Amino acid sequence: MGEIIRIGMDTSKHVFQLHGVDVNEEVVLRRKLRRREVVTFFSTLSPCAIGIEAGGGSHHWARELGALGHEVKIMAPQLVKPYVPRGKNDAADAAGLCEAMSRPRMRFVAVKAPEAQAALMLSGVRERLIRQRTQLANAIRGYAAEFGLIAAKGLCRIEPLLERIAADGSLPALARELFAEHGHEYAALQDRLKRIDDRLMTWHRGNETSRRLAKIPGAGPVAATALVMKTPDPHAFRSGRQFAAWLGLTPKDHSTAGRTRLGAITRAGDETVRSLLVVGATAVIQQAQRRPERASPWLRALLARKPAKLAAVALANKTARIAWKLMVSGEDYAATRATQPTG
Repeated sequence: MGEIIRIGMDTSKHVFQLHGVDVNEEVVLRRKLRRREVVTFFSTLSPCAIGIEAGGGSHHWARELGALGHEVKIMAPQLVKPYVPRGKNDAADAAGLCEAMSRPRMRFVAVKAPEAQAALMLSGVRERLIRQRTQLANAIRGYAAEFGLIAAKGLCRIEPLLERIAADGSLPALARELFAEHGHEYAALQDRLKRIDDRLMTWHRGNETSRRLAKIPGAGPVAATALVMKTPDPHAFRSGRQFAAWLGLTPKDHSTAGRTRLGAITRAGDETVRSLLVVGATAVIQQAQRRPERASPWLRALLARKPAKLAAVALANKTARIAWKLMVSGEDYAATRATQPTG
């Protein structure tokens, strides 16, 4: 058997399928391992390249196998799929991984340290609590509307609505009791979210890059921390445009026969970061519409020819490019330079 130079490993909770090739691209390894056997097997193997799909546990296994001297490459599932033949099974997936990682244009996911994953967990918990709060607030509004009680938009209207419900003696006792349960749950969610926000702000204040990014108009601490937490090595991107494309903020290209046709943005990147940048850009545009004299000439010209929603996406694209430049250069945000073209 030739020396193994590359292994594709299809991972799961308990079963791991391996597919290895030698320098002549001949298949020299097809093996199925149980979870407890993985580290033992690779500890006896000469250092080689190992390809796995990005997913649950991928960063853990990348760190474990990397500590044994192997070079672990994590790939996005959608980039591996074209190399998997028909008749999907674990062996075919492992073979597809092995082939995909050998392609010169393949893009790989940077391996995250445990500390980086813990920070991402903090961001994920915050996102989940916000979704639960929104869901509960909508439920309270919906139930209240069934009894003819409505409130204006905004989370700040929920607690006054609950107070009105509690004081309304015309409601059935069961309804008031259930609304009280919703109120206790809503208050608990607000309290948990405040504690998570405090932890996030503590993390933000302790991270120099996050503090610099928060100075960009429309970014703020939440978007800045998300950019720092979820961005791999910023030097892996050749330009700010490539970084914006990674976030899904560049238009789809449908060009053919020499005719350029650009569509809506790709939305191919991280949805949370992209939405935070767009929401921040929307806030900047609202301020510019109220006080045009304070807006940059670039933004005023953009708003003069584009609707506000399209302008928000364009501004989010520009914010992403500026953020990439600051992460790469280590510089502070300068408003006078922000009106210049970004790379």
